[in-house]
Amino acid sequence: MLLKLLLVIIAGYLLGSVPFGLIIGRFKAKVDIRNYGSGRTGSTNVLRTLGRGAFLAVASLDVLKGTVAVLLAGLIYGEGFLSLGPYNLGRPGAVSIVAMATVAGHIWPVFARFKGGRGVGTFIGTMFAICPPAALFGGEILIIAAGLSGFASLGSLTGILGACTLLIPLTFLYGSPLEYLIYATAAAILITVIHRDNIVRLINGQERKLNQKSEVRSGSPA
Repeated sequence: MLLKLLLVIIAGYLLGSVPFGLIIGRFKAKVDIRNYGSGRTGSTNVLRTLGRGAFLAVASLDVLKGTVAVLLAGLIYGEGFLSLGPYNLGRPGAVSIVAMATVAGHIWPVFARFKGGRGVGTFIGTMFAICPPAALFGGEILIIAAGLSGFASLGSLTGILGACTLLIPLTFLYGSPLEYLIYATAAAILITVIHRDNIVRLINGQERKLNQKSEVRSGSPA
């Protein structure tokens, strides 16, 4: 079981590391998306740099890789248990660890010099495999908040908070595995930390709107 756990963690990280923003940027416009705007490979920077079509493709693929990683982990790990002292690591714990590895892969991708996106789309994707109602709730809040405010970062932060919040009653009232809530909380904290520069700009009234085009970063080739 230990070998299976290590295998699915590595597979999750590698799937998360696939930089769809970078790939589509080079395929569609022959640009390195990291040379524009925030310098990240996520869908928001793609939207500002390449437009809606590329954004929809990258956002969908980032969500999909999170879902696929968790489903694949569940299939490989199966229903066995790995004894870790007093705790038996079953399928919910294993897929939660893999989900975290997948989000980490998106943020720090080995295939893109460890500079990726902020992990929101991939987090929502993992939640679709773990707890679809929480993923749908968080995704709806994300879209509504971003649409009303015009700030992708605000939508992202409220969306992940919404997913975590819904998991609380699902865990303590309806028996959803506690491991899922622990994962969602840990991932939400990580993603919030990754958004710290956005949070500062939101507080100072300097955050970029969704419809603002990305400019070439200083020191980057046009």
